[in-house]
Amino acid sequence: MTAIQPIPIAGVHHTARPTWKLAETVHFYRDLLGLPLVHAISARGWGPEDHADFLHFFFDSGNGSTIAFFYYIGTTPPDFVAVRDDYRYRASHTAWRVATREDLLACRAKIEAAGIEVKYQIRHEVIESIYFNDPNGYSLEVTWQVRPFETVDRQDATRTIEAAVALENARGAAPFDAIDQVWTRKGAALAAEFDRAAEVS
Repeated sequence: MTAIQPIPIAGVHHTARPTWKLAETVHFYRDLLGLPLVHAISARGWGPEDHADFLHFFFDSGNGSTIAFFYYIGTTPPDFVAVRDDYRYRASHTAWRVATREDLLACRAKIEAAGIEVKYQIRHEVIESIYFNDPNGYSLEVTWQVRPFETVDRQDATRTIEAAVALENARGAAPFDAIDQVWTRKGAALAAEFDRAAEVS
């Protein structure tokens, strides 16, 4: 496969979600977490006629990034934003980086001192994270990366995703419903790589 040049991005500028809790959201991010409110767009509805007037406001989340919200004036939340105790709902989240484990623990202490419940703290592979929710029920993460991603990580990621994509594409022929299938297919592909390397040598 020919390597493609990445698009010329310089990191995340902002993530954005809707809120129907304006005062609570501002209090949480600005007053409890201490993220400065740095910009607000106030506008009449854009695009279709049924688009509400809105506020779009941004909090500084460090290193040139922001977290932003839309407050749609005079509207009510649609069903699809209702908070659910479901891992698929929690999959949409914002994760902030800290430089050291000490910083991670300091964040946890500050968050808990502000009366915010830390749901859990987990070490998974190369990152350790704490998780908590904002007033809208959105999941937030603060993470410390234990070590940089290396060549072996990129190679393993490629093998893993290629195996999963192949299984997804073949789903009509057989069900794809367990991680063991990914591991088995990845293992077979890796064994084939070793065999080819042995033939060359």
